[in-house]
Amino acid sequence: MQSENDDSERGVEMKLDIAAMHKLAAEQGIDAERLDAALSEALRLAYLKNPHAAKHARVELDERAGSFTVWAQDEIPQEPTAEDPHPRPALGEEYDDTPEDFGRQAAYIARQVITALFRKAADDKIFGAFAGQKGKLITGVVQQDSGDRGNLHIAVGDVEAILPRREQVPGERFRHGQRIRVYVVSVNRGLKGPEIIVSRSHPELIRRLFEREVPELASGAVQIMSIAREAGERTKIAVRANAQGVNPKGALIGPAGQRVRAVMENLGDEKIDIVDWSEDPAKFVGAALSPAHAVKVTVVSEKNKTTLALIHDDQMSLAIGKEGQNARLAAKLTGWKIAIDSYEKSKAEQAKKAQEEAGNNGLAASDGQASSASGKGEGPAGQAD
Repeated sequence: MQSENDDSERGVEMKLDIAAMHKLAAEQGIDAERLDAALSEALRLAYLKNPHAAKHARVELDERAGSFTVWAQDEIPQEPTAEDPHPRPALGEEYDDTPEDFGRQAAYIARQVITALFRKAADDKIFGAFAGQKGKLITGVVQQDSGDRGNLHIAVGDVEAILPRREQVPGERFRHGQRIRVYVVSVNRGLKGPEIIVSRSHPELIRRLFEREVPELASGAVQIMSIAREAGERTKIAVRANAQGVNPKGALIGPAGQRVRAVMENLGDEKIDIVDWSEDPAKFVGAALSPAHAVKVTVVSEKNKTTLALIHDDQMSLAIGKEGQNARLAAKLTGWKIAIDSYEKSKAEQAKKAQEEAGNNGLAASDGQASSASGKGEGPAGQAD
């Protein structure tokens, strides 16, 4: 333990321009108390790394003098008693234990603390600005990053968002400096600051693009009920009207197809089918199979959400689509499993079944007549006996 005389003789004092640091912090929106707390804790931890550091210490900052002091306390063992056989040590009086060679290290620590606080303040500002953008459509500029070839970096103002490979559309290519629209999937606090993840393949991108073009969606007169998308290939959208006299499909298509074309310009070669939503699953499934025409749709099981759609032979390939895409998207859009069968085949099977039933009924009638005739012939014979 240091004596009071030793303390006065050393009179160790470390200089830091705390007033200047407070001024810099204020310019970044960081209050002085926050800076002082961070700086004091960083200096204390640095002090504890010294070989002869006391276990208990605090750092006192003096803004007016532009200095700081490390005040330490030693542990004083206590005599055990019957009531307390393992007493905790008491703490002695505080003494100045500021290391003599701490000045250069303290200046370095101060720079680190200020840099970290400034970065945190900047990150908080970015996070606050983008936290409300989740689920929205934003426009950015494509940036090249040779160190991150799998992901695309999208500059949005002074911030870079990430378009990961998993959120990209297969086959879609962009040049450096190209402006593109992306959907904000998430805004998180990452290890290196705010992490803004955007998407080009998300189904909700389609909704946001249409909302830019269709006033009826903004007003609520038309509502998009569901979206099924295979990015880069095809999208199906189910819509309904919430106001009388409004054609929901017509609203999204627009005069001479202007609105849907404006959306498709953002999607490359991706095709869009717009269908009418219905509470009746049979009607909804029938509409979802567009551009094919379903002659009849039957709900097979409401519990298992399965349906059977009958399609003309010449439209079977249209209903199923390339590699089953149309039927697959229809099932995603409606939430119902869809079995597709030939209407002509079904009709022929029904006719054959009806013919067989008629034949069986005719045979049963003949057997009944024969039995009746047999009964009449036996009566007199019985009487004769």
